[in-house]
Amino acid sequence: MKKKVLIVDDEKDIVDLIAYNLEKEGFATLRAYDGEAALDVAKAKKPDLIILDLMLPGVRGLDVCRFIRKSPDTETLPIIMLTARSDQTDKILGLEIGADDYITKPFNVRELIARVRAVLRRWDERSKTAKDEIFTFKGLHMNYGTYEVTVDGRRIEMGPTEIKLLRFLTQHPGRVYTRDQLLDYVWGDETFVEPRTVDVHVSRLRAAIETDKENPQYILTVRGIGYKFAV
Repeated sequence: MKKKVLIVDDEKDIVDLIAYNLEKEGFATLRAYDGEAALDVAKAKKPDLIILDLMLPGVRGLDVCRFIRKSPDTETLPIIMLTARSDQTDKILGLEIGADDYITKPFNVRELIARVRAVLRRWDERSKTAKDEIFTFKGLHMNYGTYEVTVDGRRIEMGPTEIKLLRFLTQHPGRVYTRDQLLDYVWGDETFVEPRTVDVHVSRLRAAIETDKENPQYILTVRGIGYKFAV
């Protein structure tokens, strides 16, 4: 699927020039000629990247960037600012507000396209990493990067051992582990830990995340063997 680039500039010739060259390179393009239209198109059409002029009629480019970063629907949308304002202070401000890159006019079209590809490549890599760090199953969400756990939107507080146990089991859903295996994988080299300790922490984990710990939907007991995370 073609990546969609929204081009925002009040100079139609510049928009046409950028759109023509992007389309030659295999991109799809969207166009807006003022800040208000840019926000409407960004929300409705969900572009993959915005090329944003700062000097716009109505809503200024910097304010467009602010609004995009504040909206949950568009807060992560990559933005390249394109402007005739070359002052270093403006560049720093633009980047601080949330722009991913900043190019000054007059610009080289080939360089602009290269910057578009670079920003999209970084975004794709970040998205893949973020996706890999999130586990979701039937209302349970665990962020492996921050160790935040929520169930049906409610944040769950639990001890470090329960968090490590949940992380391990969610990373291997459907696979059954004995108590001794869980001790090896979750507790590691800790000494004086009895296999029955696993039962205690499983009970605590269920109390934290299960609606009915006697009839769990996440952490299941496999009788005579051990535990697994449901699939």
